[in-house]
Amino acid sequence: MSSLQRLRSERAFHDRQALNRAADLGAASALLFTDDDWLDHETWIRPAFSCLGELAGEPALDFGCGHGMAAIVMARRGGVVTALDLSIGYLTETQRRAVANGVTVQCVQADGERLPFADASFSRIWGNAILHHLDLTVTAAELWRVLRPGGVAVFCEPRGDNPVLRLARRRIPYAGKERTIDEEPLRLRELKPLHALFPGLRIESYQLFSMIRRVCTRSKWLGGLDRIDRVLLKSIPVLGRLCRYMVISLRKPA
Repeated sequence: MSSLQRLRSERAFHDRQALNRAADLGAASALLFTDDDWLDHETWIRPAFSCLGELAGEPALDFGCGHGMAAIVMARRGGVVTALDLSIGYLTETQRRAVANGVTVQCVQADGERLPFADASFSRIWGNAILHHLDLTVTAAELWRVLRPGGVAVFCEPRGDNPVLRLARRRIPYAGKERTIDEEPLRLRELKPLHALFPGLRIESYQLFSMIRRVCTRSKWLGGLDRIDRVLLKSIPVLGRLCRYMVISLRKPA
């Protein structure tokens, strides 16, 4: 598939998703949410978001904003927020959500590999499940370009180093299993372009045994599994390769 075909396929897929969501978000009240609603909807979101640091007065980019909740939380915390997405459907939802929650967010439609921003435009960049859709060699250079010296970028990404998990993702049906044709979770070796530009790159892994929550959300064992995961991943970091998700933190030297 050519890059143009991929771009069109991605846009059409996410516009369809946004259209389906719009049917359930007719009333403005359906767009309301608290910070905690979003920060705690997955185990890695709150610790990842804390890596952004102070947001008050900082120019911040929600890179691949999707439903826009991250953009709204960043704006509530004082960030001067731009939300970028390929899908006009998702940008429409983000703008409606910003109005409903009483914050200001600038929405921009663009390809993540060709950012329409001046050099050093942002001191904070957030992205959730976006990098694995993109050419990281191109995207890494764009992130470096638009991030200010001393700026921070944080990305949450599905991890693809566990062969059993890769097989399960392909074969086992579960709620919310929606993927574009060519997307694949990121493997550690695919992060080399980011490492090359951001040598201080840090990775934290999440959901080893507790990845069972993806198919069993009400198990009484989930809290205990989360605690076991934290202990194991701290004492044996190499087990991170088997996890479901990873948080990638980048800092551009001042």
